[in-house]
Amino acid sequence: MLCILALTAACVGNRAAGGADILLMSERKEVSIGREMHEKMMAEGAAYDDQALQDYVDRIGQSLVANSDRARLQFTFTVLDSPDINAFATPGGFIYVNRGLLVYLDNEAELAGVLSHEIGHITARHASRQKSAKTTSTVLSVMAYVLTGSSDVAEASNMAGTALVRGYGRDHELEADGLGAQYMHKTGYDTDALLEVIGVLKDQEQFQRVKAKSSGKKATSYHGLYATHPRNDARLQQVIRTASELDQSNEDPSRPGEFRQHLEGLVWGTSSQSQRAENRYYHNKLGFTIAHPEGWSVKASSKAIVASAADSSASLTITIRKRDKNVNPRSVLEKNSTGSLTAGAELDQSGLKGYTAIASTSAGSRRLAAIDYRSLTYLFEGEATNFASEDKTLITMVESFRPTHPKERQSSNHRYIHYIQVPRGATLASLAAGMRIPDAEAQLRLLNGFYPRGEPRTGDWIKVIR
Repeated sequence: MLCILALTAACVGNRAAGGADILLMSERKEVSIGREMHEKMMAEGAAYDDQALQDYVDRIGQSLVANSDRARLQFTFTVLDSPDINAFATPGGFIYVNRGLLVYLDNEAELAGVLSHEIGHITARHASRQKSAKTTSTVLSVMAYVLTGSSDVAEASNMAGTALVRGYGRDHELEADGLGAQYMHKTGYDTDALLEVIGVLKDQEQFQRVKAKSSGKKATSYHGLYATHPRNDARLQQVIRTASELDQSNEDPSRPGEFRQHLEGLVWGTSSQSQRAENRYYHNKLGFTIAHPEGWSVKASSKAIVASAADSSASLTITIRKRDKNVNPRSVLEKNSTGSLTAGAELDQSGLKGYTAIASTSAGSRRLAAIDYRSLTYLFEGEATNFASEDKTLITMVESFRPTHPKERQSSNHRYIHYIQVPRGATLASLAAGMRIPDAEAQLRLLNGFYPRGEPRTGDWIKVIR
């Protein structure tokens, strides 16, 4: 294969693909394109508002990357606030999975299967090999799909972009399967989970065909992840068997119950995030909201939620701890604070009990508060360059903390995933009777891997929609 510098092509040895390819994009260019797409999506609020879930998916993804053919490339994993059942990768190490796909997965190994497949697309540089031009329209196309959920809009924008969100050709998909299976095996996951994911998606296709037939409409086929795979794919089964025969394998990294913990409370269907008031932060899983001044930003992690002024002159940090019902908020505050406390006051807002005070040390003053809500105690710590002038803002923010109102949760009839144990004598039909959604029994079966028939056992954990 010739390298023709005059055509600005790079003759690149592709370790993952097992050969040399002529690519019109360097790795640096790939990263630049992927980062541009990522920044646009994040600026438009495409990410799902659950940092603990984001961190969980990132941890699984990074463990797979460490066993991949491009372990030195920095990968970014993001859960998108989209009900569509899909996942995709953009050039340069950016991988996205929709929350709409997560709800139909059964365990961490299946999630690892989804992520490893997308990692395989990146390590094999499929985007570069398929299309190395029109990068601007590709960015616009991917944005159109993610933010509108319409593949028609994306297709009208540019076909190069739809390849990223609707799936590649059969050979590239199978190559990603083989690579992904290798990465899963080396990380310790059961590679058969790839087949389980395909079963989940094929059940969705069958449901759509049945629904279309009953309504007399044209069936909408699934586009995206594993789109080209038949249910019993002999070639895929072969690459999975080949990967599972590799010598290197670690212990299963899954932690019991963790996957279920992160899916509990996940939004199902239409997003609720855009239905909220401006200048308020809403935490979907914990069910609280807090106001903040205009121009402030709020960032959440698995350890804390931090609201900050645009010029960093003031901030309010929220942490949580398990509530001790034998200890009141004042005692919690006094036990966990440093410095002398003054201006103490009881808080009683929206039915929540709390306590606030100013803590002073030689380094300065801070606004502290503790508020009990459900099974947790929320600890607040406000700081400011000019504390005297900003304390009023900080205390106003603390006093705005309250549970999310039912009208805020139900303004768009949005619902959430919850896990329950099957009661004695219950069937999927009887459980679905309490779910006020279209095709409730079919959806319940799809969520739990019992489509079109079958029943769980008494005591089994299953997902329901409420």
